Amino acid sequence: MSRTLEQKRAQHALNEVRRFKRELSPEERQKFVSYVESLPANILANGLGQAMAMLLAQAKGVKDDPHYRLYGVLQEWLTRNEEQAPYRQERDLMDAIVARGRAEYLRAQTEALSYLEWLKKFAVAMMKEKT
Repeated sequence: MSRTLEQKRAQHALNEVRRFKRELSPEERQKFVSYVESLPANILANGLGQAMAMLLAQAKGVKDDPHYRLYGVLQEWLTRNEEQAPYRQERDLMDAIVARGRAEYLRAQTEALSYLEWLKKFAVAMMKEKT
């Protein structure tokens, strides 16, 4: 029985949140959750390309930075080797965003927002500190 795209999104997001929960310090976890919570609004306001560029700029080239890790999760999801991936088998998300057409860009943006629903739910449920 094959899984739906929604199930694949949920599974990937859950796996990523579990990994980050193990790998990130408590302070980094809270930053990651904050970035995940604000990213959908940023995408809606500025577009996928600018939101991804912002994450890269804020990471300042540090691959362990929570901004860069969030960028990496979306890059992995949007470029995975599956028929439904908007930028299937591309190596670099930013290169794909600037090289491909508008239809693919809008599809990638929609997919990123759908994926982020799951990532945000799991990140908040599993990593956000209770206040």
